[in-house]
Amino acid sequence: MNWHRCFKGKIKSGEPLKRHTTFKIGGKARFFVEPEDTDDLKLLLSLRNKIPLYVIGKGSNILASDKGTSGIVLRLSAPAFKKLSCCGKYLEAGSGVLLTKALLFAGGHGLSGMEFLAGIPGTLGGALAMNAGISEKIPNPKSQIPNRKTKTRSIGDLVEDVIVMDYNGNIKALPKKDIKFSYRESGLAKYIILSARLKLARGNKTKIQERIKKYINYRKGTQDLTGPSAGCVFRNPEGDSAGRLMDLCGLKGRRVEDACISSKHANFILNLGDGKAGDVLKLMDLARRKVKDRFNIILKPEIKIWH
Repeated sequence: MNWHRCFKGKIKSGEPLKRHTTFKIGGKARFFVEPEDTDDLKLLLSLRNKIPLYVIGKGSNILASDKGTSGIVLRLSAPAFKKLSCCGKYLEAGSGVLLTKALLFAGGHGLSGMEFLAGIPGTLGGALAMNAGISEKIPNPKSQIPNRKTKTRSIGDLVEDVIVMDYNGNIKALPKKDIKFSYRESGLAKYIILSARLKLARGNKTKIQERIKKYINYRKGTQDLTGPSAGCVFRNPEGDSAGRLMDLCGLKGRRVEDACISSKHANFILNLGDGKAGDVLKLMDLARRKVKDRFNIILKPEIKIWH
């Protein structure tokens, strides 16, 4: 690929993707590119000449191939993509901003509504792309028996509009009504997310911090954070939990080489040291087969699999 002298950002050839994914798994990227600004990004798109383009944020929901990729891996990590500001009840944030930083910034300005995103190790852009959120159990006040029903809260609920660039380099603002947010989906894959405006509510700063702490403690108590992972591997089937189904199939602790299904949360697969994408895929295939055979439910991946 013939890079133009005017490109101001960072370009690396043969960059190991395991350095950029929370799974710590992945072969080398042909090109790993970090543009300095939107002009740089437009230049990249004009020069890529149909080479496949993969967008990465924190790499917290990606399983990258052991063979790497022959395409371009794009990360919007420069300051131009990490801007934060508040205007009234709105938070304006660049796609490269870490979710944790965004919600702390909002809370510091007395804006509430993002607290349920606390503890998700991703960027705003990644969270928007997959409509990240949380599934919480609905209490059953009339019985001591735990209620299996859950309610889902997602970042799409907060969106006012999103600024994107299409793959021809055109920038446009998408109002919420034009974005198809659904469970772990957004319809934004055909764009590169640049920034977003979230509509929040005025709140007490101390109470906001307390709620942030509550959600972080909830994730620590329910998720397995003892080793590299990509979070929940499968989406929850409607009205149920993928982790619960996998647990009932006796899958906790199952291992292929250095990849292991967590003994704490069955929907987490851990890299025990030198795990490979192929090992994780074998465990995912096992889980899908077992759950299909026992419950006639087909589990769908929540993570993105880069072949």
